[in-house]
Amino acid sequence: MIKVGIVGGAGYTAGELIRLLVNHPKADLDFVYSTSNAGNYIYQVHQDLLGSIDLKFTDTINKNVDVLFLCLGHGNSTAFLENNEFSKSTKVIDLSNDFRLNADANFKGRKFVYGIPESQKSEIKGAANIANPGCFATAIQLALLPLANASKINDTVHINATTGSTGAGVSPMATTHFSWRDNNFSVYKAFTHQHLGEIGESITELQNGFNQELLFIPNRGNFSRGIFASIYLKFDESLEKAFELFEDFYKDAAFTHVSKSPIHLKQVVNTNNCFLHLQKHGNQLLITSAIDNLLKGASGQAIQNMNLMFGFNESEGLKLKANSF
Repeated sequence: MIKVGIVGGAGYTAGELIRLLVNHPKADLDFVYSTSNAGNYIYQVHQDLLGSIDLKFTDTINKNVDVLFLCLGHGNSTAFLENNEFSKSTKVIDLSNDFRLNADANFKGRKFVYGIPESQKSEIKGAANIANPGCFATAIQLALLPLANASKINDTVHINATTGSTGAGVSPMATTHFSWRDNNFSVYKAFTHQHLGEIGESITELQNGFNQELLFIPNRGNFSRGIFASIYLKFDESLEKAFELFEDFYKDAAFTHVSKSPIHLKQVVNTNNCFLHLQKHGNQLLITSAIDNLLKGASGQAIQNMNLMFGFNESEGLKLKANSF
């Protein structure tokens, strides 16, 4: 059994991590750090965990846990690690964007590996620290990596993706409360979303010399969970060739699956899966990608990375059920 610590325990991603870890056969949850909730039972905040866990939030840390998950707001992971030293043997998995880019990957003697298992599995297995990918970045990269691997991204990439309200985090904002979000739809951070940097770096690792535009329109959807991305670009070969590239790239992937039928969000919500579908219109290839933003886009992928780092079965603790109706 490995001992696990979580920092930033009151948010959505931490809640999902706790739900996964209490059922993980090889992990023991040692502490959940939250200064605002210290002394309260975890189930008082994550109310569905009543009867599943009797642990309380704490404002102290165990510096010798085997693995530490950082579930802090962007920019706060660096501050936390500046002020809190952990054992050199403690592995760190960060769910913020603090260490995702190559320029930020080295911090206080820790080298962070970008943790997308479908293309970085061997690096993750040997890593001591992981920068967990962003949710939009995961859905979009998984739609593009097979093409990059074959050096087939040679024109502008058009991306339109919609996320549920949990993607904005647990703290209420003007655009997350029910009366604004319900029966509503909006664009935000058009062409400038922070996940574009990590997407571009991942593509460049597979396709040397990549310099095409990634035109990304993120949308806010009026649902709680999930990301549905529609991506299209010029592709002069056949649809059959495209399926061949994708099926070959993901033949050993535990959670990414290529569908011959159109996909929808309910197929993947509450799972660690990514479903992909391909179709062609003239010389344009359309890839649709669907994930759960809190699982494959955050906490589920973090557990997947933990499993790889510790030599566990990649799917350990992640055999989850979708809610189709």
